[in-house]
Amino acid sequence: MGLPGGWELVLIVGVLVLLFGATKLPQMARSLGQSARVFKAEARGMKEDEAAAKRDKESVSEPQQLTTGEASAPVTASNAEEAQRKETKN
Repeated sequence: MGLPGGWELVLIVGVLVLLFGATKLPQMARSLGQSARVFKAEARGMKEDEAAAKRDKESVSEPQQLTTGEASAPVTASNAEEAQRKETKN
């Protein structure tokens, strides 16, 4: 089952003109085009909102508790390893 050929399209257009009239078809096509544009813009907006939410979720990190005398630096694997080594040496 493929797309309609040339004669089938002519027949479909002819039936549409008979049903709705020649003056109503351009208005219907215009409103269909506007609806498609609005739908496309909303879909793009939803994708952008999801991407922004994902970025915000990734940028939010857990607050870190500092002990007295500790510098406020983010804890990374190397910092954690150094702290563990210092603890084992003491």
